[in-house]
Amino acid sequence: MSNKPKILWLNVSVFAVTFLVALIAVPYRAITHGFETVEIVAALLCFIYCGMSITVGYHRLWSHRTFQSHWSLRFICALGGAFALQNSALHWSSDHRIHHKHVDKNDIDPYSAKRGFWYSHIGWMLKEYQPERIQSYDNVRDLQKDNVVMWQHKHYLLLTILMNFGIPIAFGIYTGDIISSLLLLGFLRLVLSHHTTFFINSLAHIWGKQTYTDKNSARDNGILAFFTFGEGYHNYHHIFENDYRNGIRWYQFDPSKWLIKLCSYINVTSKLRVVSEDKIEKAKLKMMLKVSKDILRSKSQTDGLCETQQKLQSEYDQLIIKMNELYSARKTLLLSKKEQFISDVEQSELLKQYNELKVKFAQQKRDWTLLAQQFA
Repeated sequence: MSNKPKILWLNVSVFAVTFLVALIAVPYRAITHGFETVEIVAALLCFIYCGMSITVGYHRLWSHRTFQSHWSLRFICALGGAFALQNSALHWSSDHRIHHKHVDKNDIDPYSAKRGFWYSHIGWMLKEYQPERIQSYDNVRDLQKDNVVMWQHKHYLLLTILMNFGIPIAFGIYTGDIISSLLLLGFLRLVLSHHTTFFINSLAHIWGKQTYTDKNSARDNGILAFFTFGEGYHNYHHIFENDYRNGIRWYQFDPSKWLIKLCSYINVTSKLRVVSEDKIEKAKLKMMLKVSKDILRSKSQTDGLCETQQKLQSEYDQLIIKMNELYSARKTLLLSKKEQFISDVEQSELLKQYNELKVKFAQQKRDWTLLAQQFA
């Protein structure tokens, strides 16, 4: 009896037809008829709406519960998720939580990158690779209490049809060119929405740096972040999945983070969860130490290797001690600021001690980084 996974012909048909229309019909229409600027802009806006609905709604809100949201934003994301045609938020979140819990385990992770680029990108949706994994949604019981999530799940097929045909046709009626609207806002937008999201499961586990951990295949990649609305900082996300940010620095491209933060100012989002800076810094330094030791072992002769490793470890231990002192002083300082006027704190001995620790830590970090780079 054959154990070959069953082909999911509906998925194959949808992906194949939309891709071929976008690949052939869109360029042909552009050459023979041309597209108006307003049509191109509308398609771009629809693409952004779909992408942000997935990253903000499906991913950071529902899958990881990194913040809380007013029903209005949840409703907008639910419609956008149907527009993106990536299954219901309930189903998507269930798969994604399994992915995080069992990342890179080929028999459990729904889109394990260890099975190759094609499988993790789109192949896992073309065949029934895990028929034994009946979707019970036990791991998303919390989402089953969300009325918006359950409404979208119940009416997902209807919402998908209304969004993917209704919006392009309505816009086509407005511009007087339904065919161009269907091609741009419908097919091309959908293909781009699909594959940029799929890149998070595939390329983001293959291409980039393992900045914070090498315990899984996830990578940080600023280029991917640009095309995935901030999701390219995937190595960070996999070690700190409960942080509403993926790009934690102000200069890192993460429009999903910016939107969530902006909405908090008007009380649409609340309880934004972040990881403390010292945990982030420790994870990064620990990874630098591991990489340096691995490179040393691969390049160095036996003589002097232990001594060099011990020196690296010693400098690293001193750095962690200074970091702990710095963040302890910082915590005390913040508490002090709450208890008295800032002007008083600025003149206090506490602030002076904190600034001294900050300078010492920065110098220790520079010295250790140079040492690690020298040995590496």
